[in-house]
Amino acid sequence: MKKKILNKTEIKEVLNILKETFPDAKTELEYSNPFELLIAVILSAQCTDVRVNQITRELFKEYKTAEDFLKMDLKELEDRIRSCGFYRNKSKNILATCQILVEKYNGNIPDTYEGLLQLPGVGRKTANVIMSNVFGKPAIAVDTHVFRVSNRLGLANAENVEKTEEQLMKNIPKKQWSEAHDRLIFQGRRICKARNPQCDKCPLTGYCLYFKDISKKSN
Repeated sequence: MKKKILNKTEIKEVLNILKETFPDAKTELEYSNPFELLIAVILSAQCTDVRVNQITRELFKEYKTAEDFLKMDLKELEDRIRSCGFYRNKSKNILATCQILVEKYNGNIPDTYEGLLQLPGVGRKTANVIMSNVFGKPAIAVDTHVFRVSNRLGLANAENVEKTEEQLMKNIPKKQWSEAHDRLIFQGRRICKARNPQCDKCPLTGYCLYFKDISKKSN
């Protein structure tokens, strides 16, 4: 039987509980300007924010703009970000992105999805993070945490990231997209973990379809 999605009233209550639980949720990536956030989000693919912050704390001391990054050759950048995983592809994408930013945008970050998605290494998740945090536009970036938590809870019922994003945009009021994204990430990192979800500490078990399912199986 197909897993259902929570109804509007239940979704509203889930969002309220998330707000009460994580009122100050925001990106945990460290940055001091929009360009640094873009680089940090590119680095965060298949890597933890903790590791990314360890790398960028040193990297951003010397390199804060696209022009700065282009002073490095590929090998130097690879060496500086090696510990974040997929460092070769990320290095190529970052330098290619910096070249585009300098040549086409005077070193600035494009303020449209279309412009962002044309940058090497930038997918919908990265574009949504930038649109939300830099330009203050409602967006839901579906990373591994948002995907897992929203589908477990019943905010979505999708097999992939794209469908999950579509359903969340439909089921969550637009003005709450950005804050819901941050709170779902916090929920995933602190409580609803991939292998060992801490259901005994979760304030959402009264609504969570995943919890209801495993409770039935254990009885």
